[in-house]
Amino acid sequence: MAVLALLFLVVPIVELAVIVQVGQAVGVWNTIGLLLLMSVLGGWLMKREGLGVLRRIQRTVEQGRVPSTELVDGVLIVVGGALMLTPGFLSDVLGISLLLPPVRAVVRRVAARRLTIAARARTGIIDL
Repeated sequence: MAVLALLFLVVPIVELAVIVQVGQAVGVWNTIGLLLLMSVLGGWLMKREGLGVLRRIQRTVEQGRVPSTELVDGVLIVVGGALMLTPGFLSDVLGISLLLPPVRAVVRRVAARRLTIAARARTGIIDL
């Protein structure tokens, strides 16, 4: 809980500092334009990737399989889109990154590995 509170305090301050630095380097209007451009690009990418995942989910269900990978991709796309709604360059870069399929694949593998380790630790399962 303390980590979450720290994130809510630190992230906006860091985002604001980055916006100010970019504004000093390229000007206020260019900074605003960059933020708007990143939002539009992120919205387009989120729509494209989201529709692609929906098609993959439908195909997987039609084949009689559980769309686990596709559902995780959907969650990552929603998280990426939410980050795109947050004003700031760092959150936009992270959000756009989550909208890219190669990045999502890496995040999916890392998350699966960590969840497996956590589940084994809680249940006491030992691999032989």
